[in-house]
Amino acid sequence: MNLPIADTPQPLLAPSQEGRGREPLLLSAATAMLPKQANMLARAKAFAEPLLTDETLRNGENVLDHAHAVARILDEIGGSEAMQAATYLIYASFHLSNPHEAIARRFGETYASLALETSKLMQVQGQARSGSGARKSGEAKIEHTETVRKMLLAFSRDLRVVLIRLASRLQTLRYHANSKVPIDRLLAEESLYVFAPLANRLGIWQLKWELEDLAFRFLEPDTYREVAKQLDEKRREREHYMQTLCDTVCEQLQERHIQATVQGRPKHIYSIVKKMRGKSLEFDQLFDIRAMRIIVQTVEDCYETLSWVHTRFTPVEAEFDDYIAKPKPNGYQSLHTVVRDEEGRAVEIQIRTQAMHDHAENGVAAHWAYKEAGTKGYAGVSATGEYDSKIAVLRQLLAWEREFADSDEVRALGLFDDRIYVMTPNASIVELPKGATPVDFAYTVHTNLGHRCRGAKIDGVMVALNTPLQNGQTVEITAAKEGGPSRDWLNKDLGYLCSQRARSKVRAWFNAQALQDTIAKGRDIVEKVLQREGKTALKLEDIAGQLGFKSTDAFFEMVGKDEFSLRTLEVLLHPAQPEDAQAGDDVVLRKPRNTGSGKVLVVGMDSLMTHLAKCCMPAPPDDIGGFITRGKGVGIHRSDCPNFQKMLETTPERVIDVQWSDAGHAQGAGASQSVYPVDIHVEAQDRQGLLRDISDVFTRERTNVIGVQTRSHKSTATMTFTVEIQNATRLQGVLAAVAQVQGVRSARRK
Repeated sequence: MNLPIADTPQPLLAPSQEGRGREPLLLSAATAMLPKQANMLARAKAFAEPLLTDETLRNGENVLDHAHAVARILDEIGGSEAMQAATYLIYASFHLSNPHEAIARRFGETYASLALETSKLMQVQGQARSGSGARKSGEAKIEHTETVRKMLLAFSRDLRVVLIRLASRLQTLRYHANSKVPIDRLLAEESLYVFAPLANRLGIWQLKWELEDLAFRFLEPDTYREVAKQLDEKRREREHYMQTLCDTVCEQLQERHIQATVQGRPKHIYSIVKKMRGKSLEFDQLFDIRAMRIIVQTVEDCYETLSWVHTRFTPVEAEFDDYIAKPKPNGYQSLHTVVRDEEGRAVEIQIRTQAMHDHAENGVAAHWAYKEAGTKGYAGVSATGEYDSKIAVLRQLLAWEREFADSDEVRALGLFDDRIYVMTPNASIVELPKGATPVDFAYTVHTNLGHRCRGAKIDGVMVALNTPLQNGQTVEITAAKEGGPSRDWLNKDLGYLCSQRARSKVRAWFNAQALQDTIAKGRDIVEKVLQREGKTALKLEDIAGQLGFKSTDAFFEMVGKDEFSLRTLEVLLHPAQPEDAQAGDDVVLRKPRNTGSGKVLVVGMDSLMTHLAKCCMPAPPDDIGGFITRGKGVGIHRSDCPNFQKMLETTPERVIDVQWSDAGHAQGAGASQSVYPVDIHVEAQDRQGLLRDISDVFTRERTNVIGVQTRSHKSTATMTFTVEIQNATRLQGVLAAVAQVQGVRSARRK
């Protein structure tokens, strides 16, 4: 039979020298966590061989050969025999009817859990590659790739699963390179953008570089061959040169009494291409095809080493940076220089202390963060955030685990236990908080799908909507054509929702429903007023605009909440027509109440018809004057009225003395109840509810509004209110109250 996955392979590319001291430390710590049993590797091989001998992976590779190769890779990078044994059990598990019981009975619960966890992850990754997410492009492709990375670690509750998967994927690439069998492009992309960065972040440099070069070779064969031809020597020769150079530098620094650790590595083809593209360089402009790092004890040693390097080799002056004296913004410190040897070969050299190196490796300037830092790096993948901080913690834990190398206890690191990764029916990956349910899943996929969610299937089986999801499951939602969520979903005791985002979506739906009910209530009230007043032909949009609302819904909402006085609407529907409106008069007005005779006395005359001028609208105790009009009696103006002043200059013979009657001056008990119309001009920052708030002030001040005119321009509202007052003195208090309304800039008598 063919297994449903194609994974893992003799190095085409030799392992590099950098990190050799660190990688065994990391891996021995992780692999020593398996229980120690006698002859475990031999027993696992014997158990798996009858099951795997004639079986092949989907790509055509023999499964047993694949398992042998993966075990060798793990051995090369420091993996224990116990971990190598687990590799055979993983592939054997695909051919057992009850794999957990069969493996646990022969090898223990630890090996059974490891085998099934890894085999499940292999299946899920295969589904993810066949899903729609893997075929996206641009930002969506980058987002999908990062989700697959996080899924790989979150799905793996201990590091052994990740290490086995890295070795398995490397063997798959080696197999395709050696056999010339065409490789699935999506598998190569996953190797380059998921597996290689993880190997890099875990500090397993030799796997990282070989994964990158092989994957790039399959994805861009022409570019790979072109760069390979431009390299002036074979890889093994370059590595031999760098190792010899490192040994020489180390010995000569010791002769100068400088204790130093010297590491070197040649640039690999993919890293060369990344730098050429990232910095727009030609091949002959690259100075760091060969690179060396010198780690010393003190800052003084850094500069002394730099001085010796520049004496021993020929420096390239334009390629020197002192990040010790002037650190990078992220705190990175090191001396960078480029030199040439006797044969003219360029070598990039970094000189730093151990503390600087530790910061560069594990701090904000970590090697993997620098190389993959979005627009400032070359891979186009961000290396910041909670996910990467967990990777840093993971690397620290690996170093600490070496102290427990003799322990038989399996230490599950559990750094990603707060997240789970499930799949849609088309194999797209969905990230959720641990404990999430099918309803959380539906809201994560799409808000409307969440609202209409009515049922769910997990791996093809119908389940309750409050069933907690597990890593690697495939979730399918049954949705109604229309409808909304249930209020039960907000009950925490029932366990329908785990995600705060989903809870917010449900609450927003119910809030929107309540708002629509309020708007419908307000619309019904307004329409009834229009029917009663016989104004059903008016457009609701025009009415809302004249009252200062930005939309009819905002108007209806205020009315539905009983926060808008219908009296204001009635005044708008029935404005008074001014008797003597002058050109440009823009005031909506009705006749004042209780305007009896005798309010104004014309000196020396009785029973002379008078009227209050609309231009200045006088009221007691304003200083007034009279002007004899043609056929309309005496017009009463305020003495400071511009129109009256002009009349006084042009036709003084028609100006007569007038005064308020005693009734007009009377105040307090028994005083006349005559009222006078006065215009109030208000300028304010336009906002929703402004007209309502000002109307409330007039109501509190017992001031009747008989007309209103509003305009709005560039967020500034200009309003003219016509109010009825008994005397102008009372008006000052009203103006002061209006000026206190939020947003009002000025309130004055017009």
